[in-house]
Amino acid sequence: MASAKDIVIKPISAKAANDLVKRIHYSGKVVSNSNLHFGAFLNGRLEGAMSFGSPMDKRKVLTLVEGTKWNGMLELNRMAFSDALPKNSESRAMSIVFRLIRKHYPHIDWILSFSDGAQCGDGTIYRASGFLLTQIKTNSSLYGTPSGVPIARMTWDSATPKQRVNIAKQYGFKEYYASCFLAKTVKMNNCEPLKGYQLRYIYFLNPKAKERLTVPILPFSKIDEMGAGMYKGQSKRDKQANSGDQSESGGAAPTVTLQSSPPLSNEVSANG
Repeated sequence: MASAKDIVIKPISAKAANDLVKRIHYSGKVVSNSNLHFGAFLNGRLEGAMSFGSPMDKRKVLTLVEGTKWNGMLELNRMAFSDALPKNSESRAMSIVFRLIRKHYPHIDWILSFSDGAQCGDGTIYRASGFLLTQIKTNSSLYGTPSGVPIARMTWDSATPKQRVNIAKQYGFKEYYASCFLAKTVKMNNCEPLKGYQLRYIYFLNPKAKERLTVPILPFSKIDEMGAGMYKGQSKRDKQANSGDQSESGGAAPTVTLQSSPPLSNEVSANG
């Protein structure tokens, strides 16, 4: 039986990563500004992808770590692993990928990522991989739509009025104001925010950068205290009560400009 040590990590193209994300990620969507992609291979077959890039609103997140340069951090935009991968593949892959980024892009001090409890999970994999929890907040950016497919506030608010016309049709909004923010359109269509929490995690590639963190580090116990322990929008407490199972095991349970650096090696074994 295969183990996490059997996976091989390689840099991959944006197309390869995006194709996999569209196929197996819970959102089915890629992040257009991702520019660094790694693949997890098992027996020569691509079964997982990790995509990094700049956050959508970078100016806001740079202040999380004082003195961070414009190219001094990345967001783990997308992480999608198939059920074919062995247990613990995600944390093993992150360990290898972070080692590569630290080696080839030493100006990157830290990695940001978010866990979406409204649609996926509360970040079990991130906690197991050494990330620090820095925020838990009630979801206010994802809304249900008449189409049944959730819409992110950023999808609408960052679009042009002309683009919003097509977005409105895509998500089934019968009434909308193309010139206004999403809040007005969802209200007109009696749509509500998805139930759940958004959790923010930070991983320090440069340990010294942790000293510049400007927000508190929250104990993981805070997740349960706030009732934010969730998996696919369902409270883990409710799930445990209903089925006696609150695990997130398995490969498919994922928790969105690099310069002056040499190219990464073509292949890195998970054993290396």
